[in-house]
Amino acid sequence: MKQLEYYEIVKEQLERQMTEEAENIEKVAQYCADSITKKRVIHVFGCGHSQMFAMEVFYRAGGLVPVNALIIPHLALFPKAKLSTIQERVEGFSGEYLKLENTSADDTMIIVSISGRNAGVVDMALEAKKIGMKVVALTSKEFSGSVSSRHSSGMHLKDAADVAIDIKCVSGDACLSMPGMRDKFSGTSTILGMMVMNAIMARTIELCVERGYTPPVYVSSNLDSGDVINAEYIKQYRDLVTCL
Repeated sequence: MKQLEYYEIVKEQLERQMTEEAENIEKVAQYCADSITKKRVIHVFGCGHSQMFAMEVFYRAGGLVPVNALIIPHLALFPKAKLSTIQERVEGFSGEYLKLENTSADDTMIIVSISGRNAGVVDMALEAKKIGMKVVALTSKEFSGSVSSRHSSGMHLKDAADVAIDIKCVSGDACLSMPGMRDKFSGTSTILGMMVMNAIMARTIELCVERGYTPPVYVSSNLDSGDVINAEYIKQYRDLVTCL
């Protein structure tokens, strides 16, 4: 049955993900811990479905407070999904958007794009590098290597990053096939990428504590103490985190 085949594929990809990318995950967590202990932030950016990765680590119970989710409306799947596809290919937009944010060379930028080919993510990486940030790419090297760049430089996202964490999905992302279906179906990149994002955050918190700094972490607003604790964090970080 296809649900079991999917499960087995995801298990195998996750095992490779956490084993083969362990060194890169550690490097990224070190970057993030550097930013947080300097009282700066981790920016997270993606287009279309990849905006989910920014949402996953922003303003959530157990999540780091100094995460700035760059959830740009022009690149969202709503109100019209097709518009996000058009906009992510436009060169010169996302880099200009970053100039509107409170940024520093002490920040870390995490950019998620499984294909890594579109102008929006390359522009964001290049602009963050100009500022002096460490730039991290979550991208599939297999997928990226199978498609051409849509940026005038000829670069893919991985080429503009200090560290590229290879998301172990196949080219095109979808992993299942069967008679009667022309195209493959059921992508795995979201599960793989979300595991990486949460692994980075977990190790970042651990590193901060090991360095003698207690990082601010959101408490569930459904706990009796949550609203009071979170209100103080929001007050502290409102100037650094756009969506607060």
